[in-house]
Amino acid sequence: MIENSTNQTKVCHVTSVHLRYDVRIFHKECKSLANNGFDVTLLVNDNLQNEAIDGVKVVSTQMKPKNRYERMVKSKKKIKTLMIEIDADIYHFHDPELLPEAAWIRKKGKKVIFDFHEDVTELIFFKNWIPKSFRKIIARGYKLYESQKIVKFDALVSVTPKFVKRLSKYNDKTYMVTNFPSLMNAVNKMNYRGEQVNICFAGGISSEWNHGNIIEAIEDIPNLKYILAGRGPQKYLEGLKTLSGWEKVNYLGVIPHEEVLEVYKQSVVGMTLLDYNTQVGKEGTLGNTKIFEFMQAGLPVICSKNRIWEGIINKYECGIAVNPDNILEIREAIKKLILNPDYAIELGKNGQEAVRFEYNWKTQEKVLLEMYQELFDEIGE
Repeated sequence: MIENSTNQTKVCHVTSVHLRYDVRIFHKECKSLANNGFDVTLLVNDNLQNEAIDGVKVVSTQMKPKNRYERMVKSKKKIKTLMIEIDADIYHFHDPELLPEAAWIRKKGKKVIFDFHEDVTELIFFKNWIPKSFRKIIARGYKLYESQKIVKFDALVSVTPKFVKRLSKYNDKTYMVTNFPSLMNAVNKMNYRGEQVNICFAGGISSEWNHGNIIEAIEDIPNLKYILAGRGPQKYLEGLKTLSGWEKVNYLGVIPHEEVLEVYKQSVVGMTLLDYNTQVGKEGTLGNTKIFEFMQAGLPVICSKNRIWEGIINKYECGIAVNPDNILEIREAIKKLILNPDYAIELGKNGQEAVRFEYNWKTQEKVLLEMYQELFDEIGE
């Protein structure tokens, strides 16, 4: 059984998909709430032991699903049982598949927040495991189902303006709490020493980040390496290795976070060329942290020319926005930054200042706490 040893407002974050140390859920939202006086439990789907860490109680279903069926059906029974045992005042959900569980606990008189990390309706059009001929009808059906559920919840959360605007049509208690990085003492150490310079990317290695176009763009640029770190589908990686520019790639695979920071220190440019053929299209998103991680590290960014990211670039002069499908534009942007160190360093410093004053988690924590305060006041009425 789960015991409550305090009289604090009890909050339970629930996820059936994300890992227990997820950056947004655990390190940002749960820890921020715990640091501000809430009794916080995180309910997760894994086979690890329960623990208390950084003021957050992590409770496990002791069941790590092997497939979608086990996650969508079997593990949910355990999740519902543990939700009752935890007996929180406020439940904060993070996965669309948990909409029924959120509605179920809401009927029991609990406050419910639903946190949409992505626009699922749009995302359905990019799910390869769903036949293309069915995607439109499935998206319509899901959107109708979603709208019927969320209208009854006490608050909704999402990460970027476009989706927040859509959710607000169904529930006026909709908040934007985006994924800006936590502030840390990042020091600009752009490495122009020696003949060779590095550009970099660390994260999911997938086609949506246009690594193939980047590799083609650097093929004829002398004394340049593209440091690439992260996990990706084997088939996609094998395809990248067939490109003639692959000899300029230093592929590190999956590395610890501390080593990622070291990669940033060894580099002079961060590459964030998110493809237009994703759910964010030419609108862009504030939900993806990659551009802000580079800015915080003091690296100028070469990013996709979408509305949101180009707006950031223009406002703070912290990089160059290009068409991610235009190899010539990518090549010229890289050359401009590596051949003009003083200019690149200035852009990097501007990016750091932008994160320090606007694009950091503290600004989002304020919104999160205001939302919880409103729910707390309603509980006390």
